[in-house]
Amino acid sequence: MKREVKEKHFLKKPEYPGGPRAMHKFLADNQQYPDSALKNRIEGTVTVRYTIDYLGKVIQTRVIAGIGHGCDEEAERMVSLLKFEVPKTRKMKVQFQKTIHIHFKLPKKKEISTSVSYTLKPAKEEKSSSKPKTYEYRINW
Repeated sequence: MKREVKEKHFLKKPEYPGGPRAMHKFLADNQQYPDSALKNRIEGTVTVRYTIDYLGKVIQTRVIAGIGHGCDEEAERMVSLLKFEVPKTRKMKVQFQKTIHIHFKLPKKKEISTSVSYTLKPAKEEKSSSKPKTYEYRINW
């Protein structure tokens, strides 16, 4: 006879408050593209393995696959800012390991738009002097 599998027999994984979408939004908001990667126009994905302690803090990060030029260090910095919610686990202090892919994509260039606006003012009418201007031609034979 098989033993019945219950939820209490499994360890519960830590989760980021708000779920994966909130975590990716947090990472996107805190990402600072490294200067050397901008100069060399480097794009790619950095894979980071990180360890979460029983309090929900990231205690260790390690780059598994990197692209260099400061992107690896930036990915580790961003992951170390994360804080997770860890459910209570039967009086055990368990560490969890997770892997995340962080994408580095060059920011889009802002289009420079030049706008020119013209305002036309009506020409001022000249005030006529006391004598009207007239021209005369005389032809002598």
